[in-house]
Amino acid sequence: MANRWRIPIEVEKYVLERDSTCVYCGIEFSNDNRKTKASWEHIVNDIRMNGTDNIALCCMACNASKGAKLLSIWLDGNYCKNKNITSETVANVVKEAITNPPKLIE
Repeated sequence: MANRWRIPIEVEKYVLERDSTCVYCGIEFSNDNRKTKASWEHIVNDIRMNGTDNIALCCMACNASKGAKLLSIWLDGNYCKNKNITSETVANVVKEAITNPPKLIE
């Protein structure tokens, strides 16, 4: 079974417990503001990689900013500079993806 984004249910449950704040900027999720709503994120932009090492929750603002950019390029961009988001300030799951990128298991 998977959710509507094709994320396996067991991965979804794990990530919902792990990520209580945005994995990039660290803000607490809120349904009061569209920008701070939680959204599903593929750290490495490949929808086939649906493990806990590549699926995370981030705020809609970070997700919209990152889009389809490579993580390294996005982290070097103006959005991250303006919000003081760096490879050192992101959540551990993102730090791990930087040093040991998830791979597609075929």
